[in-house]
Amino acid sequence: MIAVDTPPHPDSGAARAPRLAVRPRLVVASAFMLFLELALIRWTGSNIVHLSYFTNFVLLGSFLGIGLGFLRAGRTTRQPYYSPLVLAALVLIVLRFPVTVNREAEGILYFTSLSTSGPPAWAILPVIFVAAAVVLMGPAEMVGRCFTELSRLDAYRYDLIGSLTGIVLFSALSFLSAPPVAWGLIVAVAYGVLLQPRSLGRYVGLVTVPSLVIVGALAFETLNAGALWSPYYKVTHKFFAVGDVPIMDIQVNGIPHQQAIPARNRLEWERQYALPYERTAVGTQGRLDDVLIVGAGSGTDVAIALSKGAKHVDAVEIDPKLRELGFKNHPDRPYSDPRVTTHITDGRAFLERTDRKYDLILFALPDSLTLVSGASSLRLESYLFTEESMRAARNHLKPGGAFAMYNYYRELWLVDRLASTAEAAFGHKPCVDEVGAGRQAVITAGFTPDAQVCPSTWLGASAGTPPPAVDDRPFLYLHGRDIPSIYLIALGLILLVSVLAVRAVAGPFRRMRPYADLFLLGVSFLLLETKNITGFALLFGTTWVVNAVVFAGVLVAVLAAVEVTRRFRTPSLPVMYGILFGGLVLAALVPNSWLLGLPLPLRAVCAVVVAFLPIFAANVVFAKRFNDTADATTAFGANLLGAILGGCLEYLSLVIGYNGLLIVAGLLYLGAFALMPRGTKAVA
Repeated sequence: MIAVDTPPHPDSGAARAPRLAVRPRLVVASAFMLFLELALIRWTGSNIVHLSYFTNFVLLGSFLGIGLGFLRAGRTTRQPYYSPLVLAALVLIVLRFPVTVNREAEGILYFTSLSTSGPPAWAILPVIFVAAAVVLMGPAEMVGRCFTELSRLDAYRYDLIGSLTGIVLFSALSFLSAPPVAWGLIVAVAYGVLLQPRSLGRYVGLVTVPSLVIVGALAFETLNAGALWSPYYKVTHKFFAVGDVPIMDIQVNGIPHQQAIPARNRLEWERQYALPYERTAVGTQGRLDDVLIVGAGSGTDVAIALSKGAKHVDAVEIDPKLRELGFKNHPDRPYSDPRVTTHITDGRAFLERTDRKYDLILFALPDSLTLVSGASSLRLESYLFTEESMRAARNHLKPGGAFAMYNYYRELWLVDRLASTAEAAFGHKPCVDEVGAGRQAVITAGFTPDAQVCPSTWLGASAGTPPPAVDDRPFLYLHGRDIPSIYLIALGLILLVSVLAVRAVAGPFRRMRPYADLFLLGVSFLLLETKNITGFALLFGTTWVVNAVVFAGVLVAVLAAVEVTRRFRTPSLPVMYGILFGGLVLAALVPNSWLLGLPLPLRAVCAVVVAFLPIFAANVVFAKRFNDTADATTAFGANLLGAILGGCLEYLSLVIGYNGLLIVAGLLYLGAFALMPRGTKAVA
């Protein structure tokens, strides 16, 4: 352990004695670090629309900053006053130059064709990445200094306890739909407690004033925007009328999302809403006893189903605030109808849990334009459009029932891909109707061919149409089996900036050379974590609750590994690596389809065992190796910096699928084993 018992030089800029003892200070600093990371990801994504497509951009910047903070902690005793200053500047820049979709443009809503107001992506994204790194470097420095005052594993366990605290706190605020000003208040208090300047003037200028700017700017946003903060979106809405038709217009994260319009007017204005009822035998015959609507939103699709004679509607919507707006403000008041039962959950998860059978199942424009936090390529609705999902929908149809989906699909190949997915799932060609602009289309498949009423036969997918998306590669909007060049360029720049930043902060790379195996452990663990997040999203839903529980579960597994290593004599590192590889093989061999077929309680037990066995073993390996290092902050920093490369390699899932990430992780763990310094392989 590195002893820190020399008083700082009076002109070094160091703080006076900390207010908190080292252990509670470490818990508070670690909780603050993770809370700040989650808040930055959430808040910047709500104001910069480009981050809807690069959600892990801020995450990678945070990893860089945390790694640099640990490396810097071993080289200076200066307090990181720059962190609140840069955060205040970032808040002001984002609020002054938000990036939203241009409502007047008719562009298609995907990244390469967005018509936006505000700075272009090439200008604002580098600012956010660098700012996130610098902001997170401050709390990481404070955590890193605590590591130098404690034994390796003692410091690590309190760091994990703090991280769990940060997740629980942010999750609680999400549950309460707290606005960002609440996040800002917590951040301001944390800066005030943890930063210790030498003089009152410095404290006021470098800590108090930036904190007030952060809280004030976020309070202004909260009061001025009139937004509802769901766990997924910054939701804004306004009311207007077209003639005598009242309309509620809803935007999420600056993106036009949906409109609440009376059912009769919606049916008159847009043909796609009527076609599912005209293309199905149950619809034309008025036999709609039970209807399931996935993506119920503010209620227009529910109101249409009721107007068509549905006797009972299960309305599934993942976002509670969208449902709340519909309940209060939809002109038809569909959510107040006793025939409607609402379910706030993920659509695929509902299909996997319910035992009900339906006359009609609708996927009603479930297009979130939002990625699952912690999984760079998985959108909230990704698992809805796989072949396995449509098979699940077919299994929940009554004899004679039908399935339909509609949206603005933008490209012919996308319509054909979804139609061929329905054909594979149902065993016959669906009805395909294109209406209006933007490839507005309705795809309808009956339980049997007789259950659908097609005016013409679909000719089949055009040449070059990608095969159906599957649960292992649920990337509906990816045409080829490759990584788009825009991602490759962005990731290459991230890695270049990271290398230069590490060299500038930490000095020569030879300082970290002894910890190359710890670096690879960080790379592979991030891939393992991504596989588990996406796996649990499939098994239990892409909801924020599942996401938070998985993150917390990973930290609990890591903490358990540390406690076991601290308290008991564990097997040698080669044996633990063997257990780790065995866990990876088990995770690769157990198919998600088998887990989905289990009852929910048994599914949860089996999924936890399969997912967390390799995580536990990997962290026993890390704990044993970390406990033997000569320089705690450099070793831990190297491990954290490995997560940046892991976050970039995560995009390999676009090519090889999520199960393929297990193979990559296994190869990286094998490399880490090979790079362990001599003399450590026999450590018990």
